[in-house]
Amino acid sequence: MHRLRTCAARLRPLTASQTAQNFSQQRRVAVPRTFQPFRCYTAPVAAEPFLNGTSSNYVEEMYYSWLEDPKSVHKSWDVFFRNANAGAPPGMAHQSPLSLAGLPQAQSLAGAQPNVEKLVEDHLAVQSLIRAYQIRGHHVAQLDPLGIMDADLDSHVPNDIITSSDKLDLALFKDRLSILTVGGFYGLDESDLDKVFRLPTTTFIGGTETALPLREIIRRLEMAYCQHIGVEFMFINDLDQCQWIREKFEKPGVMQFTLEEKRTLLARMVRSTRFEEFLQRKWSSEKRFGLEGCESLIPALKTIIDKSSEKGVENVVMGMPHRGRLNVLANVIRKELEQIFCQFDSKLEAADEGSGDVKYHLGMYHRRINRVTDRNITLSLMANPSHLEAVDPVVQGKTKAEQFYCGDTEGHKVMSILMHGDAAFAGQGVVYETFHLSDLPSYSTHGTVHVVVNNQIGFTTDPRMARSSPYPTDVARVVNAPIFHVNADDPEAVVYVCNVAAEWRATFHKDVVVDLVCYRRLGHNEMDEPMFTQPLMYKQIKKQKGVMQKYGEKLIAEGVVTRQEYEEEIAKYDKICEEAHVRSKDEKILHIKHWLDSPWPGFFNLDGQPKSLTCPSTGLTEEELTHIGQVASSVPNIIILCLSRILKARGEMIKNRTVDWALGEYMAFGSLLKEGIHVRLSGQDVERGTFSHRHHVLHDQNVDKRVCIPMNHVAPNQAPYTVCNSSLSEYGVLGFELGFAMASPNALVLWEAQFGDFHNTAQCIIDQFICPGQAKWVRQNGIVLLLPHGMEGMGPEHSSARPERFLQMCNDDPDVLPSITEDFAIRQLHDCNWIVVNCSNPGNFFHVLRRQILAPFRKPLIVFTPKSLLRHPEARSNFDEMLPGTDFQRLIPDNGPVAQNPAGVKRIVFCTGKVYYELTKERKAHGMEDTVAIARMEQLSPFPFDLVKAESEKYPNADLVWCQEEHKNQGYYDYVKPRMRTTIDRAKPVWYAGRPPAAAPATGNKKAHLVELKNFLDTAFDLDAFKDQM
Repeated sequence: MHRLRTCAARLRPLTASQTAQNFSQQRRVAVPRTFQPFRCYTAPVAAEPFLNGTSSNYVEEMYYSWLEDPKSVHKSWDVFFRNANAGAPPGMAHQSPLSLAGLPQAQSLAGAQPNVEKLVEDHLAVQSLIRAYQIRGHHVAQLDPLGIMDADLDSHVPNDIITSSDKLDLALFKDRLSILTVGGFYGLDESDLDKVFRLPTTTFIGGTETALPLREIIRRLEMAYCQHIGVEFMFINDLDQCQWIREKFEKPGVMQFTLEEKRTLLARMVRSTRFEEFLQRKWSSEKRFGLEGCESLIPALKTIIDKSSEKGVENVVMGMPHRGRLNVLANVIRKELEQIFCQFDSKLEAADEGSGDVKYHLGMYHRRINRVTDRNITLSLMANPSHLEAVDPVVQGKTKAEQFYCGDTEGHKVMSILMHGDAAFAGQGVVYETFHLSDLPSYSTHGTVHVVVNNQIGFTTDPRMARSSPYPTDVARVVNAPIFHVNADDPEAVVYVCNVAAEWRATFHKDVVVDLVCYRRLGHNEMDEPMFTQPLMYKQIKKQKGVMQKYGEKLIAEGVVTRQEYEEEIAKYDKICEEAHVRSKDEKILHIKHWLDSPWPGFFNLDGQPKSLTCPSTGLTEEELTHIGQVASSVPNIIILCLSRILKARGEMIKNRTVDWALGEYMAFGSLLKEGIHVRLSGQDVERGTFSHRHHVLHDQNVDKRVCIPMNHVAPNQAPYTVCNSSLSEYGVLGFELGFAMASPNALVLWEAQFGDFHNTAQCIIDQFICPGQAKWVRQNGIVLLLPHGMEGMGPEHSSARPERFLQMCNDDPDVLPSITEDFAIRQLHDCNWIVVNCSNPGNFFHVLRRQILAPFRKPLIVFTPKSLLRHPEARSNFDEMLPGTDFQRLIPDNGPVAQNPAGVKRIVFCTGKVYYELTKERKAHGMEDTVAIARMEQLSPFPFDLVKAESEKYPNADLVWCQEEHKNQGYYDYVKPRMRTTIDRAKPVWYAGRPPAAAPATGNKKAHLVELKNFLDTAFDLDAFKDQM
C-alpha cells in the first residue's frame, strides 16, 4: 500500500493522528470520490508561497478534478500532482509550462517513477504485514498462564511479524524491526512507523477509521492477535467466514463487558473454584479428577449455553472426559449437590440395578430455565467410559436424533458441545472420524462447539512427546473449523471467545474449537505425584495464584465489586456446599437411574420397569405382506435398466408367496414404517448392499443424483425411512448410530458392517457402550448390528464376524439351568445384556427385526447375516411362516423323516446359520436322512435351554454333536458346549465337528478351504468318529 499523506491543499503539515482523523471525516462526506489520498508535506509553508491564502481552495478543486481525470487539468497541474504524489515537495513538484516540452518533461516523470514504485511497495508491505498477523499472530500470543511453554511448542517468532515493545524490550523490538524493514522482509524504514497508510478491506482494525499510522496498525494487530487470544482461521476457504471472524477480533473495543456481566462472571468463577476446593477439603484422598487450573471452563460452558439459548437453541447434548465432570454436573447441568456428595460415601449401598459406574463417568439429563435468557433449556451430559473421545460420535448421534424427531433440519433448536483433553484430542483417531461426519447429509448436526481443556500435559507425558502438530487442535483444520486459542487465566477473554464460538455456530452451522490453554494444578488424579516427571512445571504451578483470586483482585481494583462483596460471594457458595453435604448423609442407597442421560418418557413404568413382560406376535397379514412386496418390486418413474431383472424377480417371488433375504428385510422395515416406527439403516454401502442384494435406493441411469427410495412410499402416513451410506469408518459411525438409538425407543436403528470382520475397528463402542451400557448406566438401547459372516473361501479378513467375542460377553451363567416357566423366553430377553442370533432363513430374520420393536424393552441385537444365503435357492421363506400367530423361532427342530422315528436317530447335530444347508446336502448324499437329525439354533444368546432340552430328550438314543464351520477356538463351540451339558445334566458329551483350532479366522487358499469343509462334514456324519474319545 502507498503512504497516505495529507492533500497538498491542506496547506500545512499535519501530525499522524490529525491525518487519520481528517481522512475519516473526509470519507463521510456525501460526494463520492474514487480515491482521496491526503499528503503531508514536510517542507514549511513559507517555502511554498503559491499555496498560501485563498489559492488553497483552488488547488484543492484542481486536485480533486485531477483525481477524477488527469486530462481535465492543464499539463502543468498534471505534472505537479504526479510529482507530488511520488513524494516530491510542492516546490520541486512544480514545473513551468516552458519546461514541459520534450526532454525535460520526460526526465521529470522518469525521475519520479522510483518514488511511485516505492509507494506501491510500501502499500503492499503493510498489507502483507496485516495478513501476516492474521495468519501467524497466534504463534506469538500470550497463551500459557504459566509463562513457561509455547502453546504451539515453538518459541520461534515468525519471520514476518514485528513483535511490539509490549512483548519484548525496546532493543529487541528495534532489532526485529531492522531485520524486517531496512533492506529486510518488508523494505520499510523505522521512520515509516509514523506515516499513515490506508487500510485494506480485509481488516477491521481501523474501526470507523480507514487510515492509520503504521505504528498504530502494528499496535492494533498486536492487541487483536497476540495477547491472550490466538485465532486460527486463515485456512478457511470462505471469504465471508474469514471476514466475519476478522470483524469479531479486530474491531477496536469489541471485548467490552458491562459491570453486571463482570459480576456474573466472578460469581461463576467463585462457584467453579470453591466447588473443587470443597471436595478437596472433605475428600482429599478420593479420586475426582478435579478442574483445578482450568476453573474458567465453567463460565465458558455457561456462556456458550447462554448465547445459544439466546439464538434459539432449546436442547444441548454434551460429552466430556472425566476431568471436571463433577463440577460440570454441579454448576452447569445443576445436579443436586447432595447427590454428588453422597457418591463419596463408602457406606452408600448400590441399588440392585447392575454394576453401576464410578462417579466421574456418570451422565445426567435436566430441563430447566436458563436464567440469562429466561427460556427453557434441556441439558444432557452423556455417560461415558474412561476411553477418551469414545463418546464423541455417540453425542453427535444423539444430537442428530433429537434434531430429527423435532423436525430441526438446520440445527436451530438442538446442538452439541464436546469437551476434550489436549492429549486425547490430538492422539485419538475417533476425533478425526467424528469431524468427518460433521458435513455429511445424514450425519451432520449443523455445527458442534468443541472445548479443549488444554492442560499442556497428558497424564505424565510432555506434549512435545505426545503430538507432531503445533497445537492439539490441528485436527479441526480438516473441516475448516476456526480455532480460538485462549489463555484460561483470563476469564474475560475466555467468555468473549465462547460468545464468538456460539455465534459462529448459530450463524454458519459449522464446527468451531475453543482451546482453553491452562494447567493442571494437581496430578492426573488427586493421588498422583506430578513432580516425578514435570518438576519445573509443578514448581511454577505451586507459585501460581488461582484464577478466581486474580480476577477478584482485578475487579476490586477496577471498582466493580468491593472486597466485602467478593468475600460474601465466596461465603454464600461455601454455605450452599456445607448444607448440601449435611443433606447428603441422609442418602443410603445409590440409584444409578437418578443419573440417566437419555430418559424415555412414557415407555416404562414410573419405577423404570417394562409395562408388561409379553410380546405380541410379530407376524403380518397376507395383504400387508403382498402390499409391501409390491412396493419392493415396483418400477419407479426413473430409468433403471440394470435393475429391471431384479425387480421382476421380486415380483415373481411375491406371486409365489415366498421371500428371499432382501425381501424378508423389506417386509420387516416396511411394516414397521407403516406402524409409525422410524427405521434408520446406516453403514458402508448399505443403500445397495455390499453383496448387491438390497437396492433400497434406485438411481436413474441417465440423470445424476436422481433417485427413488420406494420404502418411503409404503403407506400415506408412514414414518420416514433413512438409509445412508456412511463414510469409511466403523468406530465413528457405530458410535453415531448408538447415540441415535438412545434418543427414542420407537425407532429401529441398524448399523451394517461392510463385512463382519471389520466391526473390530469399532471394538471400543461394542465393549464399552453396547455390551455393558445397561449394567453401568441403566440405559437401554435397541441398536441392531448386522454383521455379514460365513466361511466361503474369501480369506481371513472376509469370513468371520468373530461370534466368539460377542458370546463371551453374554451375561448368562453356563452352569445354571434356569427355571423353565411360561414366560421363560421373554424373561430371558429382559435379563440379558444383548441378543445374539444367526438366522438361517429370511422369515426368521423378519421376525427378529420386528421383535426388536414389539418387545416391551430394548436390548442390543447382534445378527450374523449371511452372504451366499442371500441368493441360495433353499434360503427362502413362505408367507405362511410370516402370518399372524407366527413368531421368531429360537431353535428350529428337524421336521423331516427323523421326526417320524425318533428312537431310530443315532445322532443329533446342532448348528447355526449357513452351515445348516451344507449339512443337509451332505446328509442327503450319505443317505442318512432318517438317522441323523439337524437342529438349527437361531438364537444363541440368551441360550434356548428349554428348546435344546426338548430336542435332546426327543432323541433318547442319539449322541450330541455341535457342528460349525468356524475353527474350534472360534465360533460358538466354547459357548454352547457348557450350556448344552448343563441342559442335559451332563448325561452325555457334546462332540465337536468343525475346523481345528487356528490363529487366523480362515484360510486364503480356496482348495484348502474346500478340504477343510469336506473333513468336518465327513466327521459330522461319521457315527464312529468319536468312539476313540469315549
